[in-house]
Amino acid sequence: MFSQQQPGELPRDSKGRFFLDRDGFLFRYILDYLRDLQLVLPEHFPERSRLQREAEYFQLPELARRLAQEAEPPEAGGAASAPSPTSSRSPSGGPLLTPSQSLDGGAGRRSGYITIGYRGSYTIGREAQADAKFRRVARITVCGKTALAKEVFGETLNESRDPDRPPERYTARYYLKFNFLEQAFDRLSEAGFRMAACSSTGTCAFAPEQGGPADDKIWTSYTEYVFCRD
Repeated sequence: MFSQQQPGELPRDSKGRFFLDRDGFLFRYILDYLRDLQLVLPEHFPERSRLQREAEYFQLPELARRLAQEAEPPEAGGAASAPSPTSSRSPSGGPLLTPSQSLDGGAGRRSGYITIGYRGSYTIGREAQADAKFRRVARITVCGKTALAKEVFGETLNESRDPDRPPERYTARYYLKFNFLEQAFDRLSEAGFRMAACSSTGTCAFAPEQGGPADDKIWTSYTEYVFCRD
């Protein structure tokens, strides 16, 4: 990128530093490759497709070729195997379900649990119903098995806090790129999940420092919804 273009053509920030608007966590593997020209990835690395896309962006054809070769599924042998009409990998880099594992209720789909959590807050004044400032959700967290979370939420799942988690391991560090609980519920419902349980805790504090009446209250809560698919 730097040898084939004039420096002025590459974007810079306000301090004159080169600015690359790419995935910072995947860039660690790009940087390791540039150091010694060897491709070393964690076991069960689920982001090969995304890393290949990064290699193509950074104009590293040899790295992109290696990733493409390793991502190719083995050739089917014998009459017991049949080629799949769909890609073997999802846009997020994880394995796609086969037709028998699709979200239409196929018998081969994964079963398991996904927990959705969020912290919210709202303010209630003297006239409770008239003055209530309703739910503000800062971040929706996702807990459960990595493969299930990626199947349900795909590209809307932010994996930056736990990027190398193997598909069959569990995580409590993912969160969603959107802030609408109903959108998360819709995705879970479309994937065949049903709500099994929910719980919530809350605290209350007075907030005269916000300029309102001294008896205004701020409620802060943490809520979890447990979804399951048999």
